Amino acid sequence: MGDPREPPEGAPEGGSGNEDEYRSVVFDESFVRAARIQELSARERLAGPFGRATRPRVRLGPLGSVPRQALALLLLILLAFAAAVYFGVSSPNRQSARPEGSQLTVSLVALSPASVVRPVADPAAPFASLPAGYSDGAIGLGTPAGAATQHFSRVEVTKALDTVQRYLVASSLTPAALTQGATAEVRAFVTPGEQAHFDASVAHPVDDRHNAATGWVVRFDPAQVALAADTVKVAGAMRIDEADSGTLQITTDHTFVYALKQAGAPSGAPVTLETVRRQLTFQFDRIDLAAAQLRLVDSVLQAGPANCAGSMAAYLQPVLAGPDGTQPPSPTAVDPGNHAHPAWQVCGVLAG
Repeated sequence: MGDPREPPEGAPEGGSGNEDEYRSVVFDESFVRAARIQELSARERLAGPFGRATRPRVRLGPLGSVPRQALALLLLILLAFAAAVYFGVSSPNRQSARPEGSQLTVSLVALSPASVVRPVADPAAPFASLPAGYSDGAIGLGTPAGAATQHFSRVEVTKALDTVQRYLVASSLTPAALTQGATAEVRAFVTPGEQAHFDASVAHPVDDRHNAATGWVVRFDPAQVALAADTVKVAGAMRIDEADSGTLQITTDHTFVYALKQAGAPSGAPVTLETVRRQLTFQFDRIDLAAAQLRLVDSVLQAGPANCAGSMAAYLQPVLAGPDGTQPPSPTAVDPGNHAHPAWQVCGVLAG
């Protein structure tokens, strides 16, 4: 009979079989019964010295549940947007800022009478001698129907034409502007970027091709001139164009005929017809259109009968007829060698 300490199958293969280091360890039945495995309950595991068996998830705020790929994509989008903004702001080819300051160029031409200035035959009907083609006030402006251009819709063009028409009425037809010195209504149509220029032209008019008040508005000195009739006769037209893809341009060319008399003269006093031609260029961007405002960039004015010796920067200088007519002053001689005399000041002769 074999040794009771050896397993029934005998010693394992490869073992020494004689001097096994564990032969002295004997597991009797009482030791085995005492070694029962006891599994802890869930509550006991939670309350154990190490707390929860699983690793807690670290919360990252609102983006904590977003996959890493989505976070990387979002970061790339933000970087691309920041780069676009940076290069859009810093690029030398970006769209220039909206025009401000002195944009207006003014040309004033006085038309000297070729002979004696005589009053109209009938002060009650001062325009009876005018040729056909003149209409009363705004009707004579000849505002066309709005039509779409390449980059501006019909609605936008119509709004620009309406703004121009109302500006012409305020600056060329309203008695308060013509002979009372009012400018607020005209100024309201000017864009904020040009209003400082407008104010300077009205407060300190200079015939320097930029700062003449009469470039903005037709006006006569109220101390010298009064309207003999509130009606103004008008003939002319407007042209629609584009200065560029973002700028709508409207050019107007009108002749206005005013019935004037001496300031303070009684009813029935001699009446003189003063003819003023205005050729104006207006520009609009879409901000201007939304605000119903305009930029006047070029103004050419001819007026007569006028005194060539006087400046027309502040007020037009009509030659008014007396009861038997008025002999016009002789035009001032111009010396081309005198550089103190501005070269742009022009005097023409009014056709009969």
